[in-house]
Amino acid sequence: MTDDLTTRDQDAAGGATGELAPLAEGPPLARALEAILFVADEPMSLVALASAVSRPVREVQGAVHALRDDYDGADGGVRRGFELREVGGGWRMYVREELDDIVGDFVLTRQPARLSQAALETLAVIAYKQPVTRAQVAQVRAVNVDSVVRTLVARGLIVDSGQDPVTGGILYRTTDELLVHLGINSLDALPKISPLLDDGQDGFHEQL
Repeated sequence: MTDDLTTRDQDAAGGATGELAPLAEGPPLARALEAILFVADEPMSLVALASAVSRPVREVQGAVHALRDDYDGADGGVRRGFELREVGGGWRMYVREELDDIVGDFVLTRQPARLSQAALETLAVIAYKQPVTRAQVAQVRAVNVDSVVRTLVARGLIVDSGQDPVTGGILYRTTDELLVHLGINSLDALPKISPLLDDGQDGFHEQL
């Protein structure tokens, strides 16, 4: 009984000080949170993170702050090329601002692979409906678009454009880089949808 109380006291202390206590089963808390934040497309609230790892919010907050400090090179550590930022009521990983040019050059010139058909279709929906959330794009295409949206963001063809006031989802819009690739001066030069659709496609037209 005494050992159990001691263990609980140690866990509580770890949550209060930001030390990264391990999960009851599986990987340590810090690693679990890091993995979730790495793949997340939108800022993750502390409540959502706590729910994902089944730990108290206070303990998760301490672990997130410890991760942020670690990435920032606190206590003489190495400053990472990415950072953990609190934005839009949640936490998300970002490339450090001073490295934007290097990463942008790598993505746009060192990886000139053609976009997949799925990426082109997703880009078209965003171009015609923008600003639009991933959920709205997925509704039009009837498929999950998470990975495709990540690709388009990495290529510099779309960017975050705030949050939907109703759902809180991230809104996306196209960039000037897309105009350069298309060889047009503005989105007004995009072809109208109606002449390109077959008869009986009015429903799709309404979605767009």
